[in-house]
Amino acid sequence: MQKFDRRWPLLLSLAILATTASGAALAAEDVVRTPLPDGNPFPISAAVTVAAGVDTVYVSGALPAAVNKDAPKGTAPVFGDMQTQTVSVLNSIKGTLAKLGLGMGDVVKMTVFMVADPANDNKLNFPALMAGYSQFFGTKEQPNKPARSAVQVAALVLPGALLEVEVIAAKRR
Repeated sequence: MQKFDRRWPLLLSLAILATTASGAALAAEDVVRTPLPDGNPFPISAAVTVAAGVDTVYVSGALPAAVNKDAPKGTAPVFGDMQTQTVSVLNSIKGTLAKLGLGMGDVVKMTVFMVADPANDNKLNFPALMAGYSQFFGTKEQPNKPARSAVQVAALVLPGALLEVEVIAAKRR
């Protein structure tokens, strides 16, 4: 017959406590954002790692809302300049995420599709995109930065739109 080790309840309690503590530590590491090298302050992450057991939400591409109904239909002025359109699109995404109990800080990946801007010599207006984008990411209020790609396309489905944005968000269940 084996002798009962009186330390067993204490060891079990310590094991449970360690498991709980490591679970809490893992929860803090559910989404790991790798910054750009050399302390680059640009408001994107070099990479974002999402752990298993985290809900991932794919948000369809969002287009800007009309801000000037008097502008000629199918032209960029209907939706405003690139900065105005960027803010419009990101506010739309913010609203979609809020309906799901998520926020802009939960965005882990973003793809931006842009067309050449007629008001910018038919070139991409990246500085104006960043002026709008920087209101939502890498701020004091919302410091999280997603991984991001920005590409030029020939056209978007909505004539006059200068950009379309899709995101992937992730959050612990």
